[in-house]
Amino acid sequence: MTAATHNNPRKVFPRGAHPLMRPEFVVQGDRWRIALLSDALVRVEWSETGVFEDHCTQMVLNRDFKKPEDIHMRRYEQDGRLIIDTPAIHLSYDRLPFTKEGLQITAKGMSGFCDTWHYGDDQHANLMGTARTLDGADGPTDLEIGLNSTDGWAVIDDSASNILVKKPSGGNSQDNADMSVGEGNVSVETRSEPELDLYFFGYGHHYREAVQDFYQLSGPTPLLPRFALGNWWSRYYRYDADEYLALMDRFSSEGIPFTTSVIDMDWHITDVEPRFGSGWTGYTWNKELFPDPQGFLHALHERGLHTTLNVHPRDGVRAFEDAYKKMTTTLGIDPKSGEAVEFDLTNPKFVDAYFDMHHDLEREGVDFWWIDWQQGGVTKQIGLDPLWMLNHLHYLDSARDGRWPLTFSRYAGPGSHRYPIGFSGDTVVSWNSLKFQPYFTATASNIGFGWWSHDIGGHLSGLRDEELEARWYQLGAFSPINRLHSSNSPFNGKEPWNFHEPVRSAMIDVLRLRQALIPYLYTMNWHNAQDGIELIEPMYWEHPEIGHAYDVRNEYTFGSELIVAPITEPVDREVMRAKTKVWLPQGTWFDCLTGRSYATDSSDGMNFFAWRTIDQIPVFAKAGGIVPMQSDRSSNDMHNPAAMDLLVFPGADGDFTLIEDDGHYSADGDASAMKVAETPIHFDHAQGTLTIGKVQGEQGIVPAQRSWKVTFRGVQPSELTVNGQRAAHASYDAQTLSLTVEIPATSSDSTITVASSAGIEIAGNPLEEDLFKLFMDAQIPYELKENAYRELHEHGIKVLPALATMEYVGHDRQGQRQTYHLSDAVISAVEEIMFRS
Repeated sequence: MTAATHNNPRKVFPRGAHPLMRPEFVVQGDRWRIALLSDALVRVEWSETGVFEDHCTQMVLNRDFKKPEDIHMRRYEQDGRLIIDTPAIHLSYDRLPFTKEGLQITAKGMSGFCDTWHYGDDQHANLMGTARTLDGADGPTDLEIGLNSTDGWAVIDDSASNILVKKPSGGNSQDNADMSVGEGNVSVETRSEPELDLYFFGYGHHYREAVQDFYQLSGPTPLLPRFALGNWWSRYYRYDADEYLALMDRFSSEGIPFTTSVIDMDWHITDVEPRFGSGWTGYTWNKELFPDPQGFLHALHERGLHTTLNVHPRDGVRAFEDAYKKMTTTLGIDPKSGEAVEFDLTNPKFVDAYFDMHHDLEREGVDFWWIDWQQGGVTKQIGLDPLWMLNHLHYLDSARDGRWPLTFSRYAGPGSHRYPIGFSGDTVVSWNSLKFQPYFTATASNIGFGWWSHDIGGHLSGLRDEELEARWYQLGAFSPINRLHSSNSPFNGKEPWNFHEPVRSAMIDVLRLRQALIPYLYTMNWHNAQDGIELIEPMYWEHPEIGHAYDVRNEYTFGSELIVAPITEPVDREVMRAKTKVWLPQGTWFDCLTGRSYATDSSDGMNFFAWRTIDQIPVFAKAGGIVPMQSDRSSNDMHNPAAMDLLVFPGADGDFTLIEDDGHYSADGDASAMKVAETPIHFDHAQGTLTIGKVQGEQGIVPAQRSWKVTFRGVQPSELTVNGQRAAHASYDAQTLSLTVEIPATSSDSTITVASSAGIEIAGNPLEEDLFKLFMDAQIPYELKENAYRELHEHGIKVLPALATMEYVGHDRQGQRQTYHLSDAVISAVEEIMFRS
């Protein structure tokens, strides 16, 4: 059976795929085939009929991605077994049906017996990947297998995957076609012969390389449009047009920036006659709520907002829909019959009519679609998941006529990164849900799925907890996509003004921070699309041989410059702060928001609990880190900014190249063909000099003149010069240890040099000030905090062990005599302050 393919101008897909393997790296018997795709990536097949698959599959597009000189294969016989050896793996096979005894592959460079995969082995040490959805999750959920393992190997089974077959102009299948050549359509078909089709990843602890080669195998992650990296507003709520626009206007008037408007299912008719079934599926605007849909969408665009509508397509198109007559005519159904148009992705006529219906809505102003499929994985074609097919077809269709492609849908298995953005589903409003999401997001990088969008704040059930919401907002700001969402409860709105201080201000500040970070995020977006580098990585990717890196499940790198450790548990009332476990690698690090520094010479790095008030999130920048941001934090302007902020951290040299483009997606779908401008930025720590280079690449992409506010954070005060002249607009903030200079609008075609003759030196942490603030906030007896503060002031860090035994005899609230001690929370918060450099 053949699934339908939509007849649109981008029918040759995937572009540039090379499914055929290089014959010189293939060893084959009558019913088995083994091929090297890289020194560490092996394809192993068994077919009872001796017929092997050479087409692209739903997961695999390219089996020829290494230059021949990059593969170092040695093949020989030993004791009657086939041996294939490379610098990365050692394979031994008896040429018989696969068994544990007969087929084994060792990942080199590992220690212990677990470095060897025997056919059928359980992948108990796998670091996991991601899951289809978090629907209804109230905490952890099971994850699928990923590409990385502490044992050094992982196996991905592609046996059940459908194939992508290119049809030449005549319409017949073109066997073994190289899909990068010629014209034709691509259909999704069931494999002609069943076979076992395994991919062995033997990359040891080179986790990033494993994922990058997976991108070579399955296709890269596309570049996201800039607006997708801003804040999204979403709510399952029965808005009308005036109410929704008034809400967007209030956000704007209060300086709360949103770039994307999500309209949940109530945009369409949901109250339908029982004979039609439920109102979950629908494609007809509810004119009582939205009397002028085109005018409504136009009004959102005028406000700088991009719009997506929610669709649940399971129930097809029924007689009450505006599109019904047109669709029945296309499909040869008598419109007078009232017969429902069945949702059937294996029917080419239905698929074309389905997308024509969406095109009519897009002409009214819909920018992209939220595909909310949650009804199982069965179609009329064996093994074809309707979710995968919807993602595949919608993404291709969204790219027609040179449009910037974008979909918003659930994960449908390995290779789903080709269809961003991921919708993780409807989570429960709870601390357990929040606590799981940082780990879930970072771990998804182990299967190359980097652009998750969560229901920030949680979606359903649970109970109101303002502190929980603030912490969830903070996670959202340092997530791939920041989409606020909630259920249709009248009490579950996520508007910041629905919350009390200081939560309200904390929410607004972090939404503005997310907007400011767009230049940094967009550069990382380019690195993901071009270089296969994830925005978010688990800590063990960069430090695979350090056990501590595996222990901090909720900590991750956020781009090239930052580490984030979101707080996911409530405040401890004794210290009025909440904690999160942090591990920092060897070197010097800075709290990105306060400028406090942390340093360790130990190769094992530094472990501690970070304690933060409700308005703070633990974000750490490396020594030499450079973080470009836009100065305008309150509007949703998506143009390349004319005013920039630059955060620079001392202690080491640093480099950052800001990447910007013209915002016009290439007509052939190749992001590398877009017009790009790059601004090189270099920090020379020894010389105390920051250099912002002139823009390189396409002219006219960035503003002709650009102002800069450069902030050296975590530094001592000093005098600065700009291009050799004493800086007229320099200031120092002792609270954040920040030295700032404002540089008026300057030609983007010129070089700017900011320097300090005395050097840019790391500031000493204000220990006494921070300790005093901690004890001021601590909800403990005055005498106890006075004694503890005095001891720390007089004796410093050496008194820490004695704090645990310090006691005070007083009375409780009922007047009863009681002995008080410093709690573990207070001591831990003191330790974080005292152990800073």
